[in-house]
Amino acid sequence: MSLRRALHFVFKVGDRGKTATFYRDVLGMKILRHEEFEEGCKATCNGPYDGKWSKTMVGFGPEDSHFVAELTYNYGVGEYRLGNDFLGITLQSSKAVSNAKRLGWPLKEVGEALYLAEAPGGYHFYLLDKEQPQSVADPVQKVTLAVSDLQRSVHYWSSLLGMSVMEKDETKKTVLMGFGESQCKLELRDIGEAVDHATAFGRVAFSCPREQLPDIEAVMKKENQKIPTPLVSLDTPGKATVEVVILADPDGHEICFVGDEAFRQLSMMDPNGNDLLDKAMADDKSDEWFAKHKKQKAVA
Repeated sequence: MSLRRALHFVFKVGDRGKTATFYRDVLGMKILRHEEFEEGCKATCNGPYDGKWSKTMVGFGPEDSHFVAELTYNYGVGEYRLGNDFLGITLQSSKAVSNAKRLGWPLKEVGEALYLAEAPGGYHFYLLDKEQPQSVADPVQKVTLAVSDLQRSVHYWSSLLGMSVMEKDETKKTVLMGFGESQCKLELRDIGEAVDHATAFGRVAFSCPREQLPDIEAVMKKENQKIPTPLVSLDTPGKATVEVVILADPDGHEICFVGDEAFRQLSMMDPNGNDLLDKAMADDKSDEWFAKHKKQKAVA
């Protein structure tokens, strides 16, 4: 499964301004591309919402070689309820730690040279205060997700999806998995209770050769696993059309597999991405409208 690679994690955000500050100014990520959509995604990339929304890809470098964040913003929704499903992203960047301290962004020391920073919306980021080795291109090390039955989950991700088990920690009840040593890893942690996705639930995305997509779907059908969105084509105005299949693991974590060839075209860095995001935020008068009418944005 060496041809499969980890791409990004999808976050729902209610405040694009504060969120942009966190990713750009605190973490030090770049806006890789920004896209606006008039109606909901056929693969529910923006969640179960039909209206206007936007997608902003942010990361430390190009999507070809870095694990990035996909920030989805639904116009009119100001807040999402957090569950216990997403446990954090860990990245190694002394620069991010110094940025947070300089800007007064709250940090909590949770280990040796390890700090917890909270993104707007309550999402956890663990910042390792060490210089990034030059031999490693991407500071993002792992995504940690909660599971209710570790053995069952490891079987799903390894036997059905082809991930390799890289580390096990019985004390912490964690297993580290991945499609390659140089990629961002997936860490599964047994929390000993049911996983609650609430309304802020995200999605982890991987790519594979396009020809593997029908096979992945077929395996899941054969094993009676959940397929929230069967193989479908997704259009982005002015960009490449990609094919995806959306799966759900035994705890309901959504997993996107996208055809790699078209995705590499779609995900090319847009030098205007930063300006497009800033313009979209400036043009979005929803906060002013809600304030003027003494109303609050919806809480999903």
